[in-house]
This record gives sequence, structure tokens and C-alpha cells, in this order.
Amino acid sequence: MAGTEAQELAIECCLLAGRLMMEAGAETYRVEDTMERMAQAHNLRMTHSFVTPTGIIFSPGTPHHTQLIRIKKRSTDLEKIARINDVSRKLVTGDYSLEQAYMQLQTIDRVKVVFPFWLQLLAAAWASGCFLLLFEGHWRDLPAAILAGGVGYIIVVLVNEVTKVQFFAEFVASLGVATSAFLMVYFGQGNELDKIIIGGVMPLVPGLLITNAVRDLMAGHFVSGLSKGAEAFLTAFAIGAGVALILSFR
Repeated sequence: MAGTEAQELAIECCLLAGRLMMEAGAETYRVEDTMERMAQAHNLRMTHSFVTPTGIIFSPGTPHHTQLIRIKKRSTDLEKIARINDVSRKLVTGDYSLEQAYMQLQTIDRVKVVFPFWLQLLAAAWASGCFLLLFEGHWRDLPAAILAGGVGYIIVVLVNEVTKVQFFAEFVASLGVATSAFLMVYFGQGNELDKIIIGGVMPLVPGLLITNAVRDLMAGHFVSGLSKGAEAFLTAFAIGAGVALILSFR
């Protein structure tokens, strides 16, 4: 492959890796570091990247043009991030050629490796029960917390699929959690309403988003850190508003 063609492919490889990592929920500084290491491994020495949660600006240096790609969807997929990091390391160390690395990234982009919905639902429900016990709830409230957490997870997935608005999905899901918990207590199947609700909403809490926001701020990426922090705040506000609305009818 000619030098110019190899550099163009290296640019495409860097942009693809950056986009996939941002869509999977990686930190901004990690994405920039990965892109720059991959570029430098293929003689793109004067690269600059500016990554935000909604877009990536990548400048490979003269004579190549600066490129921009949009990030239209974001989720949490730590396995995908680990696989992309593995590809980038092998590319930098020479274990992968540029063509092999690009093919591997395309495969990661194409193949959706996700757990089945029933397993995700089971994990969310059991996590809710475990959080109930973590917050010193009673064992007899465990079924109520499991039910509330499962109902909330089902609602957030279904509403998000229909509306594509994460904040609204979180609001409706928290309504479902609080309603389920209230009904369980009302019919004598639970006792501590507050702890059941806390356990039920924990799978909805944007924990990774908050962590990434803090890490980006500590790394000096203030635009990404503040935007992720605002997104986490709005999500937490939606969850709190849904719970408060149900509790106001008590």
C-alpha cells in the first residue's frame, strides 16, 4: 500500500476507533489518547484531536484535511471498549497490520455483542434487591425491591426504544418503580417504602456517566466533563421527579 493510501487508512482507522469508543461510553481523554497513539504508530506525527460527547474533530496534519464525525448515540458497553483497546495496542506494537486493525474495528462495529434482555432484566432486579440490603433494608422487603427494580428496567428499555429520549424514559421508569413499591407496601408485601424505592431506582442511576464526568474534569477536559455532568444531573432529576410525583399522592 502506498504511503498516502496507508495514511488515509490510518486516519479512517483512528476515527472509527474514536467513534466506537465514544458510543460505548469511554472517557474523553481515553479516546483522544487512543487515537493519537494509533496515528503516531503510522507516521502521523502532528495529529490533534478534540473529542466531545457529541462529536470528534481530528486533524492529521499537513497535507491531510481536518475531519469531523458526529456521535449520534451513546450507551455503556465496557466489553466493546476493552476490545477496541486491545486492537489499538496490537496495532501500536505491530501485532496487527493497519488493514487487520481496520477490519477488526469494522467487525466490532458490525457485531452487536449484548446479553439477552431476560438476563439484563434478571441482573437489574437482583441488583435492586442487593442495594436494598446494602442500605440496611429488611430481608422481608427483598421481593418488593426485586419486583420494583424489574418493573423499572422494563419500562426504561421500552420507553427509550419508542421515544429515543433518555430523560423521559428515566422519568417514566421511576414512576413505575415508585408505583410498584407503593402497591407492594399497601397490600402488605413490603414495609419500608423508602428503602424499596431506593433499591428499585439504583439500576437507573447514571453511575458511569457521573464517574466519566469527574474523570474528564480531573483530566482537564472541561467541555466534556461539564456536558456529561449536566446529562447526569438531568437524569438524576428525572428519576427524583418521578419518585416525588408518586410520593406526593400518599
